[in-house]
Amino acid sequence: MINTGQLARITLVTFLIVGGFLVLEPFMTAILFAAVICVSTWSFYQGLWVRLGRRDMLAAAVMTLLLLVALIVPMAYLAANLADSATALFEHLRPKFEHPNPFAPEWLRNLPLIGESLGSFWQRMATSQGEFVRWLSQYKDPARELALRGAQGVGAGLMQLILVVVVAFFFYRDGAKLSENLVIVARKLGDDLGIKMLDLSGGTVKAVMLGIFGTAVAQSVVAWLGFMIAGAPAPLLLATATFFLSMIPVGPPLIWGGAALWLFNQGEIGWAIFLIVYGVFAISSVDNIVKPILISHSAKLPLLLIILGILGGAIAFGLIGIFLGPTLLALGLKLIQHWIAAQQQKIVEAP
Repeated sequence: MINTGQLARITLVTFLIVGGFLVLEPFMTAILFAAVICVSTWSFYQGLWVRLGRRDMLAAAVMTLLLLVALIVPMAYLAANLADSATALFEHLRPKFEHPNPFAPEWLRNLPLIGESLGSFWQRMATSQGEFVRWLSQYKDPARELALRGAQGVGAGLMQLILVVVVAFFFYRDGAKLSENLVIVARKLGDDLGIKMLDLSGGTVKAVMLGIFGTAVAQSVVAWLGFMIAGAPAPLLLATATFFLSMIPVGPPLIWGGAALWLFNQGEIGWAIFLIVYGVFAISSVDNIVKPILISHSAKLPLLLIILGILGGAIAFGLIGIFLGPTLLALGLKLIQHWIAAQQQKIVEAP
């Protein structure tokens, strides 16, 4: 029977756990992402730590600076070039809006099923300035709201990225002590099984990180080659955008699809069709083939489990779920295998 003192201690511990979670909940994504980065780059950090005389503060500061450069510089390059490209696109389109062509492009009119309707709509908008203005006005508020949400998303993403780098500094600095404490907790909770599950968690996170960034690099290189061959504008910029958007399932098609649409508008119909075919069978196939193979080979997990873990984790937890999903499924599989082995051992030992 629980006495008053035990009940008070249980209540206090429960209150502290719930309160601590509520305090950290707004920063949980940044903390988990920083942990994923630190686990994945820990071997590199250890080598740097040895070269810098085993000084924790200095090694953590240098590693954090390298991480900041690796994350911020490509994003800054992408943002700066996107701003310049948006300005150039606006200057390119402004004369067409001021003096629109009354007839739609031939490729648009020849589209099956919808070509004739689009051609009529184009002609009606081009010949009636008032109707065109009324048509645009109905999208004014949604466009403003979309732009506001986009700006808020960019700002929130930048703040999250800075927070990830700050948290990563402390993980690097105190990583050895944190690792020792995790080993103690895992051994206390599950003996050798706890240690195995801790190792499995770290290995799965590293495998997922390798698969994601390896796929992003491969996809951006393949995309760059396609953009160069098709003559798309700013192929390096488009390849950089493909690298960042490769973590999103529909990200790369937005890039090569937009480039193909630009080629269509320029009259390069053959190259536009080539880029669509190349995007479907080359660029997007890298994500569908290379990522699961890299992750399943490194983590030694079934391919189906990896695919379900990535998709289900992303749906359930967002971006960080890409790492959490396969890890949780791997731990569950390990527990099931351990239980089956224990039951088989009991059967063998039974008289």
